[in-house]
Amino acid sequence: MKPNNKQIFLLVSSREWHVKAFNEIKNTLPGEWHVITNKDKLSFEFLEKLNPKYIFFPHWSYFVSNKITNKFECICFHETNLPYGRGGSPIQNLIIENHENTKITALKMTEKLDAGPIYLQEDFSLLGLAEEIYIRSTKVIFGMIKKIITENPTPYEQKGDSVYFKRRSPESSLIKEDIKSIDKLFNFIRMLDAEGYPKAKIESNNFIFEFSRPALRINGIEASVKIKLKQI
Repeated sequence: MKPNNKQIFLLVSSREWHVKAFNEIKNTLPGEWHVITNKDKLSFEFLEKLNPKYIFFPHWSYFVSNKITNKFECICFHETNLPYGRGGSPIQNLIIENHENTKITALKMTEKLDAGPIYLQEDFSLLGLAEEIYIRSTKVIFGMIKKIITENPTPYEQKGDSVYFKRRSPESSLIKEDIKSIDKLFNFIRMLDAEGYPKAKIESNNFIFEFSRPALRINGIEASVKIKLKQI
């Protein structure tokens, strides 16, 4: 096991915007840092040799074994005021429910999804396109990371009734007939407008129409559309 002369921290994320933001501020962070972006690199054997004090997961959609979360202090970030909004696609579920503000919660990863004790919470706005929201959240999350590694807060148990969100599937991006207002359609398009997310779409017999960069106007919505041939 590595000697603990210098505190070691690990950042685990599959999103480019997190790695870019980390590279911009890493020289301001104390300790020795390592970054993992590939799920195959996150092995118990590697972590045991590294022996990090904290492992931060600002955005990670892959399974992390209980062996890892039981041995190491793993901290993830969830964009709801937990225990409200446990589960998948928090940003999208909040926006579709007409929330304009939320909290970003830093919590300890446990065997039960999004149920671990909380280290910190920060207020956060849901205005803008999904990618703008994620980029903006990155700055908040790294501020929380810096506070955690410098102040070592004691996590506290979640309180209140749990409300669960369902993770969205690619099929959920289809614009359906129950969307009957301009505001609801605008929210639907913007909440999916981020790298790596299936865009809001309409399908015909032969084509798929994908919408992005929506702008709310007095008489409707202006947006970019990409038209693809439907694969039969």
